Amino acid sequence: MDMQHLADRGLVLLGCGKMGSAMLAGWLERDLPPGSVWVIDPKPSDWLQGTGVHLNAELPEHPAIVLIAVKPQMMGEALPTIAAMGGGGTLFVSVAAGTPIEAFEAAFGSDSPIIRAMPNTPAAIGRGITAIVGNGAVNGEQMDLAEALLKAVGQVVRLEGEHQMDAVTGVSGSGPAYVFHMIECMARAGEAEGLSPELAMQLAQATVAGAGALAEAADEAPAQLRENVTSPNGTTQAGLEVLMDEDTGLPPLMKATVKAAADRSKELRRG
Repeated sequence: MDMQHLADRGLVLLGCGKMGSAMLAGWLERDLPPGSVWVIDPKPSDWLQGTGVHLNAELPEHPAIVLIAVKPQMMGEALPTIAAMGGGGTLFVSVAAGTPIEAFEAAFGSDSPIIRAMPNTPAAIGRGITAIVGNGAVNGEQMDLAEALLKAVGQVVRLEGEHQMDAVTGVSGSGPAYVFHMIECMARAGEAEGLSPELAMQLAQATVAGAGALAEAADEAPAQLRENVTSPNGTTQAGLEVLMDEDTGLPPLMKATVKAAADRSKELRRG
């Protein structure tokens, strides 16, 4: 199933908030014709209204794919509008946090191909990472299509099973917030050492962004990159001795942080 097939049969985007808009912008930049896209959104932005897509119009009966990007609390109201597309050749892809595949199988039928995806907020600037997993009705071509679409907003990884989604939520789904808080903490620490708030924040933001980009681009592992900038008995080593303490430093704190988020994901899934 290639992109031409998608253009011929059409794509339905259910919900076009920040995540939906980021994905739609990526698809259009990759030459998916606006006339092949139907968007259902109760409060369309000015940008969306200017894209040329079919907006809140009658939907095609059998589109190639329906991408569900509504908030979880809106799911009960939104799914009935596309339920009739289940049981056929339409692929359903959900980027709605916390909604398991079984919920979509209940709405569309277990014979409907359904893929659950977990993106994260850097997708808004094309730097996200999305984990995907499909039900038993999904074939290889459909997984490839979903991956191609989701690559419009960053990297894509495939999971062994849906049971891994809670861990993904704890690491990459919630992870940007951990990094944002680290930036806050670094900036406050800089202020405590005499820097102005503006300068401390600029240094913290640029350092985290630059180190992340270097970690992605470099051939070395992060541990080696860390060693590369750590001179014996130098300033970095002094800081790392605090940060890397196995009892009071970052290792136990990060383990507890990810576990708390993953556990909460499990609780929400169970209702």
